[in-house]
Amino acid sequence: MTTPANLRYSDEHLWVEQTDDGQWKAGITDYAQDLLGDIVYLEPPKVGDSITQGEACGLVESVKTGSDLYAPLSGEISEVNTVLEDAPEEINDDPYAAWIFKFTASDLSAEESKLLDAEAYQALIEDS
Repeated sequence: MTTPANLRYSDEHLWVEQTDDGQWKAGITDYAQDLLGDIVYLEPPKVGDSITQGEACGLVESVKTGSDLYAPLSGEISEVNTVLEDAPEEINDDPYAAWIFKFTASDLSAEESKLLDAEAYQALIEDS
């Protein structure tokens, strides 16, 4: 299982990466997709939706179970990866390339410290 050092992680198993234009993109971690198994359906948040850190903002379903997506930071959804609507299994193939949504963060100063670096996230999943 991989945990890229350039990403930040939520304790709800989403990764985030700030893009060059100041947006953030988010997806589920390798650990999460492995636990879920074959992903068959994805319901991302909608463009324009407000999201709140730690609150459910979407859904991913696999052959095993369904699981909520929890917002890694608060903000507003600016884009969703429409490719995943028809091919959600791409998350299983490469979870760090298959971003689910992009957003503008609204309260970085208060929330960014709650994200984990790769080392802390690795420790979290090893303790699971």
